[in-house]
Amino acid sequence: MAAKIRVTWPDGAICGICFTTALRTHGSCPGCGEERLLPGRTAAGADICRDCAGIITNMTCEGCGTETERFRAGHCIRCVLRTDLEALLHTHTPPDLSLKRLIGVLAGAGRPESVYTWMRGANTKELLTGLGTRTIALTHESFDALPASRSVEYLREMLIHHGMLPDRDRQLAAFERWLAVRIHDLAGTPHIQAPIERFARWHHLKRLRQMAGPGKSLNTAVRSAKQEITETGKFLIWLHAEHGLAVAAMRQAYVNEYLASGPSTRSAIRTFIVWQIKNKEIGRLEIPHRYAATKPLITHQQRLALIRHCIESTASPLGFRVAGLILLLFAQPVGKIAALKCVDLQTLPEGLHLNLGNIPVLVPAQIAPMFWDYLHDRPNQQTGNAGSQWLFPGTLPGQHIHADAMMGQLRALGIDLGGARNTALRTLVQELPPTLVANALGYSYQVIHKHAADAGVPMAGYATKPASPR
Repeated sequence: MAAKIRVTWPDGAICGICFTTALRTHGSCPGCGEERLLPGRTAAGADICRDCAGIITNMTCEGCGTETERFRAGHCIRCVLRTDLEALLHTHTPPDLSLKRLIGVLAGAGRPESVYTWMRGANTKELLTGLGTRTIALTHESFDALPASRSVEYLREMLIHHGMLPDRDRQLAAFERWLAVRIHDLAGTPHIQAPIERFARWHHLKRLRQMAGPGKSLNTAVRSAKQEITETGKFLIWLHAEHGLAVAAMRQAYVNEYLASGPSTRSAIRTFIVWQIKNKEIGRLEIPHRYAATKPLITHQQRLALIRHCIESTASPLGFRVAGLILLLFAQPVGKIAALKCVDLQTLPEGLHLNLGNIPVLVPAQIAPMFWDYLHDRPNQQTGNAGSQWLFPGTLPGQHIHADAMMGQLRALGIDLGGARNTALRTLVQELPPTLVANALGYSYQVIHKHAADAGVPMAGYATKPASPR
């Protein structure tokens, strides 16, 4: 039934898929007791070595002597990778230890065939050739000067992950590049460009730089900053087009008119106006906070059904079912779940705990094995991303999964993200003191107070906020 027969061995014709599987099976041979490749099979179905099976196909690499599949010209895939990479990177002329180390990382990847496919792509080959001719230096500035592409960012993050480029916050750097383009696009309107640039650089960029640090995720903050800068630009363009005014002439009536005549996203201009008032650029104005008219909710029965689905389903990857349980049980925002680290799971005498706030929370014993199984078999670590610190590694080396990608997978599990989180919070504040919930889950007291009030929790249920140590 096979589409194509690859070889014929003593036990019959072998198709390509079975041949590849056989040449990736290692262990102790039950026939001779040696630890080696086990491509053969006994009549009882036990895996045995080539000699015990009587297989004459040559399975020894002529380069390194490893017993494995010969990928090209008698050499294994790792030897082929090293040869091809040496030809592209020219590590000896002049000598370059970083590029030599890069060859070791790529050739030593858990899935070398994927690396071989990746490096044969036109963009990747051009990048590696540039590194080899030294026209592309191993610096962030050199990579920033290249046309933006997935290949550039993948190689950059791999170099950072393995210590061949200095670390930097990827989201912050991307925001700085976005901001430069945004300000350049406003060059023809100085009355708009100048206030936007001051606001973006002295408020948002300054704040993001203060927030950045090892293990910190700026995804939500960057998204918010971009929206506020974009909406502020739209407002200033409207103010000039409709009333012929610059920002200094802004009045309450114009702000009210703008907010009332458009979508709710216009409320994002509030930060800009507050910042202008604080810096005495304009007089005092009243800009109300925007609150959602309603909070999405799911029923308690729906939440329980989703928890059961995450536990029992085998159709979805284990990692996303674990992420779904963290959302459904502990009411965590998806951006925070995506940025969890492996060290946030820890074993204490009472069992497996998850660090979300100031107090580790106990993972229910019924699902703790799922968390352990996932922790010891995380995805996206086979091609240059080994040893990732992130609980949910992304496809870019050294980076966690993007929150948007996780959102899509959780929605595919049938989870209403906002509704599930709000219902989980309401349930928790009804069962536990709200202050304890805030400390354990990493929420502010104000947010938990509002959820408790919405859930009808009496004030007597509040624990006193811990006093500051003297």
